[in-house]
Amino acid sequence: ALSTFVTKGPTGKPLLALPETTTAEAATSAGTSTSLFRGHDCQKKVTWPKPADCGHFIPRTKSSTSTWKKQPANGATRHRQSRAPELVAAPVKMSSDYSYDAEAQFYPFFILAITSIITLPLGYTLVFPSKDIEAKAPRIQSDFKPEHVDLIDKQRKAHEKKQRRIVRVIAVLIGLAVMAGMIYLIIHTQSVTQKIWNPYDILGISDSADEKTIKKVYKQLSRRLHPDKVKPDPAKNETIESLNNAYVEISKAYQALTDEEIRNNYIQYGHPDGKQSFSIGIALPQFIISDGNGKFVVLAYTLLLGVLLPYLVGSWWYGTQRMSKDGVLLESANNLFRAYDENVDEGGVVTALSSGKEFDTVLKGDKAESGLSKLESKLQANAEQAGVSQKDKQALEDLDSGVRRKALALLRSYLGRVELEDAALDSAKYEVAPIAHALTRSFSAIAQAYGNTGPILAAYSTSQHLIQALPPKASPLLQLPHFTQDIVRQVEGGDSKVHISLQQFMDLPDELRRNLVVRNNLLTEAQYKSAVNVAQQLPQLRVAKAFFKVTGERFIIPSSLVTLVVKGRIIPPGSENVPEVNELDLEDIDPAEDDLEAYLGRKKKTIKGPDGKPIPVDDKPILPPLAHAPYFARDHAPKWYVFLTDSKQGKMAVPPFTFTQFDQPIFGDDGKPTFNMQTLKAQFAAPPQAGHYTFVMHVVCDSYVGFDTKMEVTLVVEEANKAAAMVAEDDISEPDEDSIAGQMQALKGGSVPGATKPRRKDDDDSDEESGTDDDVQDDTSETNTDTEDES
Repeated sequence: ALSTFVTKGPTGKPLLALPETTTAEAATSAGTSTSLFRGHDCQKKVTWPKPADCGHFIPRTKSSTSTWKKQPANGATRHRQSRAPELVAAPVKMSSDYSYDAEAQFYPFFILAITSIITLPLGYTLVFPSKDIEAKAPRIQSDFKPEHVDLIDKQRKAHEKKQRRIVRVIAVLIGLAVMAGMIYLIIHTQSVTQKIWNPYDILGISDSADEKTIKKVYKQLSRRLHPDKVKPDPAKNETIESLNNAYVEISKAYQALTDEEIRNNYIQYGHPDGKQSFSIGIALPQFIISDGNGKFVVLAYTLLLGVLLPYLVGSWWYGTQRMSKDGVLLESANNLFRAYDENVDEGGVVTALSSGKEFDTVLKGDKAESGLSKLESKLQANAEQAGVSQKDKQALEDLDSGVRRKALALLRSYLGRVELEDAALDSAKYEVAPIAHALTRSFSAIAQAYGNTGPILAAYSTSQHLIQALPPKASPLLQLPHFTQDIVRQVEGGDSKVHISLQQFMDLPDELRRNLVVRNNLLTEAQYKSAVNVAQQLPQLRVAKAFFKVTGERFIIPSSLVTLVVKGRIIPPGSENVPEVNELDLEDIDPAEDDLEAYLGRKKKTIKGPDGKPIPVDDKPILPPLAHAPYFARDHAPKWYVFLTDSKQGKMAVPPFTFTQFDQPIFGDDGKPTFNMQTLKAQFAAPPQAGHYTFVMHVVCDSYVGFDTKMEVTLVVEEANKAAAMVAEDDISEPDEDSIAGQMQALKGGSVPGATKPRRKDDDDSDEESGTDDDVQDDTSETNTDTEDES
């Protein structure tokens, strides 16, 4: 609504008028006589009853002009109104401007939304770091505490704290503070709602009121609220201007309901004035553009766009340039590349790992030389315990004093569990092991690039020994709690070259095991039970069968996509009452050809039931327990690597596939093993030529020593035309029993009419698996796969 002002007539009484500051040009049209509206500064005559083109409401009467009459008493004039003044609306030119949110109506919502998008996900990752396998996997129950458990736990917690990132914590705290402030503003700021202009509400009548009622109510309001008859009440905070505004609103409402032209404006634009001006609001606080705050806004933009953003992008870019895809420094990867040797063993891998530049952060400054002589003397005194050969000693002596020499000495001491009798050296000993383990991934990648089997296996073996803190070629029994070199010699009979595995030890009768280890100066009864309890929780994967197949096909042809299927069970050492393998569990059922959901992985896996019918099973991923590694200052989730090698050439044939989870539960709710058949699958391209290919399959666990599986598997690749001919031959069916040809066939050959030609046993099996032994009669392996017995 337009503001008004009051001007005085000849009698001194206030008259309703429009602001003197408004200007516009009046339009002329044929019709009635004209008059210059008093108090209006448009300097042209206004045509009555047409509205002024200046866009203002102009009072008018039904007569041509308003008249002034003299009063006989004092000679003054008075205003005579023949009728109630009418307001005529002319179109108002629509304008727009930009405004900031000075009343805090909207910007708290905007800032709260933006801050929540950043803060809440960051806070969730800090409180629930569930994306890490280490945070979700179960743990092996053990009460064993190594001697320096305080140092190990301290480093493990420091690593977890570092993973949370102090910068992330600060960002979350700031974000929460901003969110709290915005919520406070939202709650305590009074909401301002734009009221829709409604003439019925202004006049205080219902929407169904007729014109007679409208006029009646208007006359009553005019007599009561006309500026000539009402005086401002200071108690009600009334002013002359507010009273004039109220009367103008009443006049507008009346005209909007009675005057046809003004009513059209109201119907079309929602207001008798026609189109209203609008403003574009920006949901940002007003103080941003307030006087004196401009420099702070510019400073904030400069810090954000000129300092923080380039720093973050630069840190990310140069960080990626410094790191390899295996998560180690490029300089370290280059050093490992130069140290690679195709004849390297575990000791050589440990020596190569000491070249990593990551050790500079642990042994920076004086730490590189501090205590080095003491460290080497302790290592020399316990060379046999640490598994240090003469070759390893020479490699250590050939290094110059510095970070690498001390890192290698610390690694040897860690693997041999050598007591250094120095808190700083012991702390550094446990700190270098996780760094070396990370470097083994890079060394393994380099070995895979060369393709030699020996270095690949040496890298995986080194990973196992680093996690379990065992020297190269040490007995696997040292993985058990409380077991020492003396106990191992007692169990193995003093022969250090031939070691027994955990499975072999746990397969011994319990009475014999007790007699071997529960003696004076060896293990107590409680320690023995603790060791046996841990052994019976270790997830050892025992392979039952391995074969090749092509999904949906009976035969494997050259260059087809082959799937290596490995069937096995998790059988911890010392498990009792292990059930026999169910032959149906060894099969891998292909989905129907038209079952798109199954091919896309959206359908549950099925297995064969006792009646031969497919049964859906829950294929939710199951995580194995975290590695039992009391000396390793990190939580580590075990991984299994499956790869194929050519034993004749000593080369890798199919690169390793990594498995970190299984498809069936490993342990039940009571903690006992379930012995469920697990399925591991790896896909690769078949050889381009037909033939029989014999590979050595390696299944390696990176966390435990002695849990590896090595077995021969044979891949039979058929010629494409031969495989097609076999399929076409098998698809030819016998005549139906009801046909003449079927009856004649029955009379000639005596065969049962109506039955399809029976397939050989190996063909039936090949339908379900790979069909790679068409010429070999074998009911256990359609791929000529030689498997080892689980026991």
